[in-house]
Amino acid sequence: MSALIEKSLTEIHAMLMAKEVTVTEAVKACLDQIAKSEPETKALLAVCNEEALKQAEEMDAAGPDASKPLWGVPVVIKDALATKGVPTTAGSKILEGFTPFYDSTAVAKLKEAGAIIVGKANMDEFAMGSTTENSAYQTTTNPWDPSRVPGGSSGGSGATIAAGQCYAALGTDTGGSIRLPASFCGCVGVKPTYGRVSRYGLIAYGSSLDQIGPMTRTVEDAARVLNVIDGHDQRDSTSADKPMEDFVAALEERKDLSGLTIGLPEEYWGEGLSAEVSEACRSAIAKAEELGAKTVPVKLSMTEYAIATYYIIAMAEASSNLSRFDGVRYGHRTKNPQELADLYTKSRTEAFGDEVQRRIIIGTYVLSAGYYDAYYRKAAQIRRLLRQDFNKAFESCDLIAGPVCPTTAFPIGDLTSDPLQMYLQDIFTISLNLVGMPGMSLPVAMGKETNMPVGLQLMAPAFDEKTMLQAANVLEKNLPGLPKVKL
Repeated sequence: MSALIEKSLTEIHAMLMAKEVTVTEAVKACLDQIAKSEPETKALLAVCNEEALKQAEEMDAAGPDASKPLWGVPVVIKDALATKGVPTTAGSKILEGFTPFYDSTAVAKLKEAGAIIVGKANMDEFAMGSTTENSAYQTTTNPWDPSRVPGGSSGGSGATIAAGQCYAALGTDTGGSIRLPASFCGCVGVKPTYGRVSRYGLIAYGSSLDQIGPMTRTVEDAARVLNVIDGHDQRDSTSADKPMEDFVAALEERKDLSGLTIGLPEEYWGEGLSAEVSEACRSAIAKAEELGAKTVPVKLSMTEYAIATYYIIAMAEASSNLSRFDGVRYGHRTKNPQELADLYTKSRTEAFGDEVQRRIIIGTYVLSAGYYDAYYRKAAQIRRLLRQDFNKAFESCDLIAGPVCPTTAFPIGDLTSDPLQMYLQDIFTISLNLVGMPGMSLPVAMGKETNMPVGLQLMAPAFDEKTMLQAANVLEKNLPGLPKVKL
């Protein structure tokens, strides 16, 4: 049974379809690994034991269904996505006890494709954080080294993959929250183009930034999940009305990287980048060149303003989005309030964590009448210049490559007392959210100093996930790969 949890999604699906293993066996293997690893990893906020086993038995009785691309595959969902009948808290006390009566579109599509949900992943409260230390319930650890963070805010999703608890997980990426934990946990993480995957049913942090994407063991696995969750949704006004693509089939179209030009932004390779991350990423770029890719320098001159721009816009949107959590309609309500204002104030103060309160206050400040023009409007203008930067860069290259994060996973507690240093962990990832373009993290090596995974970030023009996934697939097949986590 333990050998099953080491399989990729593609491998386990093929075994299920060939009846080499039953759905019940696959689900039990994941549930057993969850029981074994959760006391230390703490990746999950809910485990769907009975529901998953019941569904598995029903599917085994019915037999394999070739029309369902994820038939029988156990998956985990980030707790920011509404899941019918399963508690959904966004990692916050204010939503403790909330059980949705509907599925988010991404979750519904996974179910329609035959996937079985075995758990809900821990996360930074309302996706606000880079380490999953801001969860109101527990701190997730990194399966490669439990003394280190798994990244965030989708740290539970990254850790559950690394710990062998499932074959795919959904995360959300507002400023790098899929790519950062994918890099820290040594898995593949894809942030699609804004609008490619429906946000319906996602508990919003920054509505113009949030995007749902897959976290998996391999590039092909990620392509399979993206195939399923891709597509226009009339219930989401930000959903792009674009034809669906077959990303799995596209992988077979490219066997090397000849004819591909990769841009290397000097702003991503300079001061602050650790030597081990630089060496690992440069080695991967060198391998891309061996495989036929051409590399060219590109300029992303607005990068130095990206952090300030992102946090002004993200916090402003958070201030607006989180105003609905007021102690009246659902979630936590303070006891014995004196009046309505007291109800609002105490409910939110008691149930929101420090980081969430900090971002709401700053967001409210930058949207206030006296400061809107000085902060929010200026940030929106710089956002437009960032998009121009990327569009200009993509005139001379097909993809842009660089590190995901300046460092590998750092020890738990290292940056919790310094929010500004914590925010700087997103320096290489936030720009893509501001411009709405796709990006991904591909594990390329173990850092020589920390012996922790290093992810290479690949970035593509809007709606060109195909080229990005093709290049990542070729690289993955030609790199040595990471050692196995001790499961």
